Amino acid sequence: MRIRTLLGGGAAVLAASVGLALAQVDGVPQSADARIIRVQDDGGPTRGPVTNLPVPRYVSLKGSEGNARRGPSLSHRIDWVFRHAGMPLRVVAEFGHWRRVEDKDGAGGWIHYALLSGVRTALVTQDMVELRSRPHPDADIVARAEMGAIVRLGECQPDWCRISGGGQRGWVPKSAIWGVDPDEVRD
Repeated sequence: MRIRTLLGGGAAVLAASVGLALAQVDGVPQSADARIIRVQDDGGPTRGPVTNLPVPRYVSLKGSEGNARRGPSLSHRIDWVFRHAGMPLRVVAEFGHWRRVEDKDGAGGWIHYALLSGVRTALVTQDMVELRSRPHPDADIVARAEMGAIVRLGECQPDWCRISGGGQRGWVPKSAIWGVDPDEVRD
């Protein structure tokens, strides 16, 4: 990642006139209050500066409603409202008590950490996906899940995850859900 200060041009003049310092990050102007998280050079996962947990990571919406704001404070305007308890969200940044999250479609914003849970859930992305008794395409079908269903995420193998919801549980291909990384393995 390259960071350089804008020394000339209209953006620098505009920034000086309103008292802002601008920098460019990979060619995109950023305000001085933008939080840039340094990527570790050791090849390991990037860690959040507040929690020291991996970023990105998956969490879920704790209650039935959560406001996603333009910035990490109550004074920033609400851009999006998540309205489904247990909705899986991906944390992509941290700042104080705030987490920048996005949903399956990339929509989101900054949410206060108290509205998020570490309970792992997933969103079914294929219509009438078959839940199987074991992680194999020829295993018995025990149930079906509709597209858009929010399910609890259990064990995950390289290509399959065990999910549960509506009193049913079974194995589905990872490609049929959102809320787990393709290379993620869970016990």
